[in-house]
Amino acid sequence: MGIISWIVLGLLAGIVAKILLPGRDPGGLIGTTLIGVAGAFVGGWISSRFLDRPITKDFYDGATWVSAIGGALVLLIAYRILFGHSRSR
Repeated sequence: MGIISWIVLGLLAGIVAKILLPGRDPGGLIGTTLIGVAGAFVGGWISSRFLDRPITKDFYDGATWVSAIGGALVLLIAYRILFGHSRSR
């Protein structure tokens, strides 16, 4: 997969992560989607590095989607922990 595919996958992973973890985020929708893009890269890296699962060239591979969504969830939780109380609610 190319960079554009990872960005699209990350945007979709960020949306799925937002659906799975509803609530107010400090960054809003744009921040959540950017976290999704970063989560796709992090999830793919963790999957290939530590889980011995190489990144495939297929955009529709289920393991690639799971790793991207998992990475987005991890980064979204970390983002909420670090910056969750920085703006008034």
